Amino acid sequence: MKTLQAIRGMPDTLPVDTGSWQWLERKVQDLVQSYGYQEIRMPILESTHLFARSIGEVTDIVEKEMYTFADRNGDSLTLRPEGTAGCVRAAVQHNLISTPQRLWYRGPMFRHERPQKGRLRQFQQIGLEAFGVATPDADAELIALSARLWRDLGVADAVQLQLNSIGSLEARAAYKAALVDYLSAFKGELDEDSQRRLETNPLRILDSKHARTQEFLTNAPNLHDFLDEESVNDFARLKAYLDGAKVAYTVNPRLVRGLDYYNKTVFEWVTTELGAQGTICAGGRYDGLVAQLGGKPTPGVGFAMGLERILLLLGAQGIEAPSTLPLAFGVGVGEAGERACFAGIEALRSSLPQFDIRLNTGAGSFKAQMKRADKSGAKVALIWGETEAQNNTVTLKFLRDDEPQITLANSLLAQELERISNTM
Repeated sequence: MKTLQAIRGMPDTLPVDTGSWQWLERKVQDLVQSYGYQEIRMPILESTHLFARSIGEVTDIVEKEMYTFADRNGDSLTLRPEGTAGCVRAAVQHNLISTPQRLWYRGPMFRHERPQKGRLRQFQQIGLEAFGVATPDADAELIALSARLWRDLGVADAVQLQLNSIGSLEARAAYKAALVDYLSAFKGELDEDSQRRLETNPLRILDSKHARTQEFLTNAPNLHDFLDEESVNDFARLKAYLDGAKVAYTVNPRLVRGLDYYNKTVFEWVTTELGAQGTICAGGRYDGLVAQLGGKPTPGVGFAMGLERILLLLGAQGIEAPSTLPLAFGVGVGEAGERACFAGIEALRSSLPQFDIRLNTGAGSFKAQMKRADKSGAKVALIWGETEAQNNTVTLKFLRDDEPQITLANSLLAQELERISNTM
């Protein structure tokens, strides 16, 4: 029988790797909560209409990348391709944005793309959304938070912030018309995707990686020439906030992001360490989305970061998660020793819950158990034999140091392990 395999582009995360994931997730969680963000958990399935209405029916995501199917009731459902739309839907449904609100979420997103390094069909994101504040200090704080994360992770020198303003809906409509008028003269020489986007989503042509298309864009109209006064002023204030906080950035006038709901601020954190998949975090302002999805007009701004890409960047920088090896490993020899070991380890887990303490199960010879103890990476082996069981003592054998083994009363074991942990 053929061995069953995971679906292409939806990989397993094995125990050897989950420690790095948990470390990264804890770092992000601690940081975002220190900024006042509260966690929200949304379903991975939503009505297809939610994404078509928010992301835009002519975007690549909706047209080509979503996992969409009809359920038994004939309703069209979609595995979420991004988190903002679902978060806004939940906030509106549960009336969470009657006052300014800061929410964060994590979990899998799904897009049917060609799997490659840093681009999967099921990928993990953490996203932040701030509702109810229209001024650019909210944008600046989100960007400053992300900059702080890169410093905390040790990758600040490997990432760059690209920043832009795409203005109001009216300003973009005027620019879009000018861009289409300009590019139509070269339509036959544009790459295939850009020819299609010229009719459906012309701003996405600015993101084209095709060299010939980029040549034509050199003399294209500049989006900043079409910005409304409010957007210009807000962008200047945003840059002033970032300058004051010493957050370096580059203004990229061709940065537009691929989702229809953005207005004004858009930004991306990019790196050259990961080849073509260089964006590790991106977001922007979406002041019209809440009303578009049925809520009262409410400004919003947010971003999402791809955890797989951040972990790849950490690896490229030689940064590893701190070791999570156990402090001690319990070994029981003989029936009485095994019972004493089991009771002793459980007592330690109650008195020292902050430590990872392992227990040998399945018996085995003393030699076999010591091999398991060594393989676990534990600092010490805690050995209970017939003599220790009779005398209410335990023998400590140091597995990583040259210290001589010692035997002490069970009642002193927790205190000794705390002393040992302070030397690690």
